[in-house]
Amino acid sequence: MLRILIVAPSWIGDTLLAQPLLRRLHDRLGNVILEALAPPWCGPLLARMPEVDAVIAAPFAHGELKLRARWKLGRELAQRKYDQAIVLPNSFKSALVPFFADIPLRAGYIGESRYGLLNLVHKLDKAKLPLMAERYAQLAEPPAAQLQRPLPAVRLKADPVNTARNTARLGLDRSRPIAAFCPGAEYGPAKRWPARHFAALARELAGRGYAVWLIGSGKDAELGEEIRAQSGDACRNLCGKTDLAAAIDLIACAKLVVSNDTGLMHVAAALGRPLVALYGSSSPEHTPPLSLSSQPGLARIVKIDIACSPCYARACPLGHFRCMNDLLPAQVLAGIDAMREPARAG
Repeated sequence: MLRILIVAPSWIGDTLLAQPLLRRLHDRLGNVILEALAPPWCGPLLARMPEVDAVIAAPFAHGELKLRARWKLGRELAQRKYDQAIVLPNSFKSALVPFFADIPLRAGYIGESRYGLLNLVHKLDKAKLPLMAERYAQLAEPPAAQLQRPLPAVRLKADPVNTARNTARLGLDRSRPIAAFCPGAEYGPAKRWPARHFAALARELAGRGYAVWLIGSGKDAELGEEIRAQSGDACRNLCGKTDLAAAIDLIACAKLVVSNDTGLMHVAAALGRPLVALYGSSSPEHTPPLSLSSQPGLARIVKIDIACSPCYARACPLGHFRCMNDLLPAQVLAGIDAMREPARAG
């Protein structure tokens, strides 16, 4: 049986966009063991993917080289006798561990001049593969082969026991339908819809009978508190009160998710939740929620068209942040009302 090491991305959203690649490997190769090398913060996500047999922690922070530690990890992984590695990040350092592990076949895009580190080299044609998920999925095929479309659907497993444990721990009321807001964005503030807009939407949805939960990491706790205060307590701030596994299981409870273009948006899509995705500095032409195509009517993109968007910057380079400031709560509410799922509770 083939054993393949997947060097996973370092972002939660990108990790979910890699799932069609994993599904395609199973479909194409049959009996195959897939093990993922991933940073600790992405591990709980990979553990919920039925295609992944094991998750190995990569003890490297964003941007760290740690050459000796990578060599040591590579030598440890050499004992697992992998047949192939597929390296998803394009950085030089991400290709080092499979090289040090003496994995005979090491596939990936050429990226930062990785000839030698990789020996099954793909050349990226961005025009043919506009979606990040397509670019990852292409690595399941031989170089220059045609990508198999449509992409396999993404799917995550929710854990009802963990859901019950965390709703009890946090004292959450599930007697009303739940609207989950994901107001953060790890990449930077240019992806974040303003707190005042989230607060106004929370008031409106609370008036429709929803319980509104704010879900995010500890870095989003202050933002969540700002939204809660401006909403007049129309929502519960859970940012920083859950780990990723708990966040997955709480989002699985939601009848509606409103999210920036961030990792939890892709989590909601993979859980099959009705989703309104907000875009400003980034583009749904590159990283859309995959449920947009796999489950028509279950996801909706809301954005405004201005000349400077998308800029892909971490902060607005022009200082006006119009792509998000001018995206009003009424427009997002209209997107909710236009979805397949009923927008009104009760």
